[in-house]
Amino acid sequence: MGVVSRSWDGGVNAGRDPAELRHALGVPIMPTSLERALTHRSYAYENDNPPTNERLEFLGDSVLGLVVTDTLYRGYPNLPEGQLAKLRAAVVQMGTLAEVARALSLGAYVRLGRGEQVTGGRDKPSILADTLEAVIGAVYIDCGLGEAGALVHRLFDPVIARSARLGAGLDWKTSLQELTAVKVLGVPDYKVEESGPDHQKSFRAVVMIGGQPLGSGGGRTKKAAEQQAAEAAWRAITGEAAADDLAAGNGDLSRGDDRTGPERDR
Repeated sequence: MGVVSRSWDGGVNAGRDPAELRHALGVPIMPTSLERALTHRSYAYENDNPPTNERLEFLGDSVLGLVVTDTLYRGYPNLPEGQLAKLRAAVVQMGTLAEVARALSLGAYVRLGRGEQVTGGRDKPSILADTLEAVIGAVYIDCGLGEAGALVHRLFDPVIARSARLGAGLDWKTSLQELTAVKVLGVPDYKVEESGPDHQKSFRAVVMIGGQPLGSGGGRTKKAAEQQAAEAAWRAITGEAAADDLAAGNGDLSRGDDRTGPERDR
């Protein structure tokens, strides 16, 4: 699992042992570098001002942008510049970075001040996104662009593939609205319920189309819940269309010219 750095004090504000995260990342980053990447300025203010992760965040933002841009340029040769720019923006936006960080349980390792700790800072999208960029920056400093790029690919290639399916809108709600318009199914209507305390709310959304619930989803924001519900509905509609085509003997749906929905517009 790695060696615990002596600077890690094990206190609640220091988060979980960063050696666990180092093992999960699978890169030979120095423990001191990783701890710096995990140190939020609020922690530094309360603990004799150790170096914070802000400079590493600045660097990691550029490394992430370079690797994602290179991946898009090479992987999608038929997309125009404007669409590539929109796709890159969707991949590196704060909300997307926060989702990737949550998948790593990154918030559990961040070193936070008491104020941030008690107000749910470990799950704040801005803190999660900034910390993830700092970790990428630290990997670049310690291990070089090869290791940093490989880490970005492991974390973001699935995000890139998902975003590339969404067409011009680059979000599931827009893609669902375009799909229902083409199929004359009616305008999607979202019903959202919220629960939990103010600093840790959760949302549940159901999307109604033609008076029928076709998708549901949950998230830490209303927008995230609606996007998840829209994705579920989009998949339900396109899945039904594919099944109908197969039943009618309309050919091999794996061919590029037989695709439906936003994937066709890539």
